[in-house]
Amino acid sequence: MRKFLIFISFLAAAAVIAGGIYFYTEKNKMKPAPDIIISEDFNLEILKAKARKLAGKDYRQPENKIPAELAELDYDKHRDIRFVRENGPWYGKKLPFEIQFFHLGSIFQISVPINEVTDGKSSPIQYSPHFFDYGKNHFKELYAKDLGYAGFRLHTPLNSPAYYDELVSFLGASYFRGLGKGQKYGLSARGLAVDTAEETGEEFPIFKEFWVERPKRGAKSVRVYALLDSPSIAGAYTFDIRPGKNTVMDVEAVLYPRKAMKKTGIAPLTSMFLFGENTKNKFDDHRPEVHDSDGLLIHNGNDEMLWRPLDNSKYLRISSFEDNNPKGFGLMQRDQNAAHYLDFEANYEQRPSAWVEPLDNWGKGTVQLVEIPSIQEIHDNIVAYWIPKEPLEPGKEYVYKYRLYWSHGLPQKTSPAKVISTYTGIGGVSGMLETGKRKFVIDFELPKSKKDIAAGKIVPEVSASEGKIIGTHLIYNPVTKGPTVYIDFEPNGKTSELRVLLKKDGKTISETWSYQWLP
Repeated sequence: MRKFLIFISFLAAAAVIAGGIYFYTEKNKMKPAPDIIISEDFNLEILKAKARKLAGKDYRQPENKIPAELAELDYDKHRDIRFVRENGPWYGKKLPFEIQFFHLGSIFQISVPINEVTDGKSSPIQYSPHFFDYGKNHFKELYAKDLGYAGFRLHTPLNSPAYYDELVSFLGASYFRGLGKGQKYGLSARGLAVDTAEETGEEFPIFKEFWVERPKRGAKSVRVYALLDSPSIAGAYTFDIRPGKNTVMDVEAVLYPRKAMKKTGIAPLTSMFLFGENTKNKFDDHRPEVHDSDGLLIHNGNDEMLWRPLDNSKYLRISSFEDNNPKGFGLMQRDQNAAHYLDFEANYEQRPSAWVEPLDNWGKGTVQLVEIPSIQEIHDNIVAYWIPKEPLEPGKEYVYKYRLYWSHGLPQKTSPAKVISTYTGIGGVSGMLETGKRKFVIDFELPKSKKDIAAGKIVPEVSASEGKIIGTHLIYNPVTKGPTVYIDFEPNGKTSELRVLLKKDGKTISETWSYQWLP
């Protein structure tokens, strides 16, 4: 009997230590927590059952139990709390990934439970001061293990086999970000967008709990589960994450609406565009361009590649692109020339593009782009997402599967000539500039096109939904070594959708340049 009790005690201690659960004594030394952490079965079906049950109940606002001295931390003091990698639960285990945690405080005041899944069993990873270096902060108390975390990030040898680079982070509401090789964080993705740019106000769902599978040695991917919740909807999410030159996330979102929503945005992307080569708003800034993304790219169900340059105008702009079974859409950082930004701290040329590729039939709906006026680069003012044509109904289950690429461009090569630059200014023809007319200059990337341009074999097709196109000219650009199209446009006081594409022998050979002109 004595041997049996000793064996049980050993197993309990091992389970607690394996889970990385500690607490501070009065002498500031670490020792295992006295309670036993019970593991439970976990898989996607169990997570879906949790989401269904959640959706069947009234929404409950997340409790905010954060101590006042953490809630009152300013940005710099909160940033001074650093995770100690060597104390991490996966460190030194010869695993292909490591997990690190974000500390609560400052604007991050909602505690999110994080669980570790091993062999189909889930155990909570409880808070431990052992995980953190608090820097210059001196707190009145050492916090208990039920404090929790603001979020987490995963690291892997992305750029070098000798160093574990940050790969992805999940932090705040349902926001998450990813990196490919040689990139720095820029735009974000979200689990779901609800009523974005509606007069009633936007609803921000949160990932209220996470489960992270401990990877096997030699694994090429890592899996994360999340439980989403908001006043209108609950959901079960799976992320299979594969690092590389293009880091890939296979996402499955299983949604359970609580009530009807005006607008449900699937696979939302959020970015920043302050100003660029086509922006007419004046910014007193030494840099030529400031943005995390410079355009929305859509590969629609008709196999058309459509490019919409981003802008930061004085007014809220909403652009909708109806489609049937889209092949992909994304917010791209197409300009990767450091000389176009001249910011060697932000390094905007190293920001990733994010491309959404549906893995099942999404049917009819709309890719919507929202551009919000902004005067500071600290604000994300660009949002893009898919809106199903048929509204999501309460009491039903909806499944969306997609592949999300964090890349330097499109993950696959495409044949159409892509748009590489858009410029605009005062317009007019025959050298006579006229106030009220606009000139647009669009550069396309099309190598070895000089002879075809000279022979007139490549021609632009130009249209405007309102106003008049009063001049069109295509030339070979010796700088870009491709075609450049000049357009003179006469507005009529109404919002106009402008389109330009290139044709050769009657066939489309380029992306479609799409631009919204506001009076």
